Amino acid sequence: MPVKKSKAMIATIDCALVTIEVTENGVTTEFGFDTSNKVQVEPQIEEQEAVKLIIKGVLRAQKPAETTITGHQITLIDNVFNPELVQILQGGTILYDEEDEDNVVGYIPPVAGSKEKGKVFKLNIYSAQYDVSGQIVRYEKTSYPNCVGTPVAFSVEDGVFRVSEYIINSAPGTGEAPYEISYVNELPTLVDTLVD
Repeated sequence: MPVKKSKAMIATIDCALVTIEVTENGVTTEFGFDTSNKVQVEPQIEEQEAVKLIIKGVLRAQKPAETTITGHQITLIDNVFNPELVQILQGGTILYDEEDEDNVVGYIPPVAGSKEKGKVFKLNIYSAQYDVSGQIVRYEKTSYPNCVGTPVAFSVEDGVFRVSEYIINSAPGTGEAPYEISYVNELPTLVDTLVD
């Protein structure tokens, strides 16, 4: 008996780019981070246990277990400290040099016990798709909606560059998919300043 062959066999590799889309007052700004080298995604699920009718040791009927996805917990691993990313994840204030507005001189997180939170955003993760000749043919873009960050902490070790881990929670809205996958021919271009 013939078996239908899958139409697509997509091999992806690398964390090519991570972007975050923040929408405020109807205006969306996208920030790109090309220093992330690993993104771990764990589905958040709620399980309803199976109900079994067992009479005198004999299974007579059963209602199967049900699993409902409620979102994802995403761990973003970045090789540098990026104050703009941390501000989106947990709030706080970035301090800039008064004479050079591009020079970051500090970061202050939200005050302990305050109601200040980070922003809600969409997280986009790009992975490269290669062909048999070793050429990149396109990029897989996976998008997670309604993301919120959690408070961050940093570790320091002699002789080791710090690798930051950021925990992000994503939960779909009513009628919204928990993630979307699309394919693009090129990565977004990272620029220093956005031009209107």
